[in-house]
Amino acid sequence: ELICDLRSKLQTLWEERELVLSEARECAERGEELEALVRDVCKPNEFERYMMFIGDLEKVVSLLLCLSSRLARVQNALSRIDGNTDAEEKQSLNERHKLLSRQREDAKDLKENLDRRERVVSGILAKYLTDLQLQDYRQFVQVKTSLLIEQKDLEEQIRFFEEQLENLEKSIP
Repeated sequence: ELICDLRSKLQTLWEERELVLSEARECAERGEELEALVRDVCKPNEFERYMMFIGDLEKVVSLLLCLSSRLARVQNALSRIDGNTDAEEKQSLNERHKLLSRQREDAKDLKENLDRRERVVSGILAKYLTDLQLQDYRQFVQVKTSLLIEQKDLEEQIRFFEEQLENLEKSIP
């Protein structure tokens, strides 16, 4: 019964992932249309700034999500430490926790810098785009970020349930 429930949950998550991937493709198409518009109306150096921002947006958000996920797994492992855990493993987990915490703080700084750059790019685009086009750009940035977060979350859930299912199947003779 539990195996059936896990398989059903996985099927639902796979379907959700397909929907999110479809939305991501639509968002990418909207991004290409925006890119063409920005290329047409902006100066080359302004267009370059826009492109760098859009490229870095995905990288920084993905980095933050990845580090947060890894940090959460290390914190979970730390919470399971007991008297039977050897000292070397405890030390290794504590060192990984410190390293990932520092890296996440650095990534947060990158995100703050990216937010400042977004305001600069918005200011540049405000000179050339109509209010509706500017609103479309802002919605594109927001949707792109949301889809990245949603994709990462679904991947984590899928990985978790696949591991659960695999462990359960192995435990049954």
